Amino acid sequence: MRHIPKEYVDYVVQLFLHNPVRFRIVRPRKTKLGDFRSGLNGEKPQITINNNLNPYSFLITTVHEFAHLITHNKFGRRIAPHGNEWKSEYAKLIYPIIEMKCLPEDIERVLLNSLVKVKASSCSDVELQRVLVKYDIQNNGLQLLEELDKNTIFTLNNKQYKKGNLRRTRFLCQRIDSKKEYLIHALAKVKITKH
Repeated sequence: MRHIPKEYVDYVVQLFLHNPVRFRIVRPRKTKLGDFRSGLNGEKPQITINNNLNPYSFLITTVHEFAHLITHNKFGRRIAPHGNEWKSEYAKLIYPIIEMKCLPEDIERVLLNSLVKVKASSCSDVELQRVLVKYDIQNNGLQLLEELDKNTIFTLNNKQYKKGNLRRTRFLCQRIDSKKEYLIHALAKVKITKH
């Protein structure tokens, strides 16, 4: 359980004991932090979590996926994946984590605010993601796109871009080689090439 803060190991162990599931820690995926799959043909359901998450992101993503498992066990497939039933289960699982008072204050505050209107994922809750990304331990000289000045040249996925204007949660950026424009999330981790 090195992936989660030690204060929450017992809590997560209880989730495993009360909810049988295949749990796998996997290589990072670009489009999701975690995943729940219901078991087919009598197999156990499966939860996968990316291995590159900081301990707080790993904890919250794990709870998110356990909420899917519990909701599935209670209601089957007849409900929306992030419908009211899931939101209710997610809130029930998150509140004890907050009540333990072991989270950093900024995460606790934003997590409480996020429960007012639960998003489909911690990635789509920009404020929660903004706070969680501060605790990443593998920055490797990267910065958040939103921290860069306009017109800064940066590298993302081995391609160079020039930062443009903000459009809600994404910046309109021009790829240097093709001059095409792309919307890139404000919280993308990028490397400055030049100012």
